[in-house]
Amino acid sequence: MTIAKKVINECQKKLVETREQLLNQIQEARSGFYNSEDRGGDEADQTIRVLAETEFLNRTDRIRLQLVEIDSALARIENGSFGTCEETEEPIETERLLAIPWTRLSIEGAELRESMQKRYAR
Repeated sequence: MTIAKKVINECQKKLVETREQLLNQIQEARSGFYNSEDRGGDEADQTIRVLAETEFLNRTDRIRLQLVEIDSALARIENGSFGTCEETEEPIETERLLAIPWTRLSIEGAELRESMQKRYAR
């Protein structure tokens, strides 16, 4: 079973749109963070700044990881391996690809990987 070109095109469009949205979120967060930066204040002010910086860094790190997954999915579209589960090497379900176009695993593959992680986490 191969993935229809229509599905691949729709996924590619979603990937590009999501990528643009994430880049905009990073830009907005960065400008908001740097514009509000103030070096003065007491200990409470400094603590609030450190917490805000930590939140900013955590948020941008999550976005960066999602951008890596999106770029990887776009590369898989280019090289023709898009829609193939990395775990089972079977086609990923169309509904799953449309919902999460950057996914690398089918439902079965995700379950297999999760069970392996649980087994070796002990």
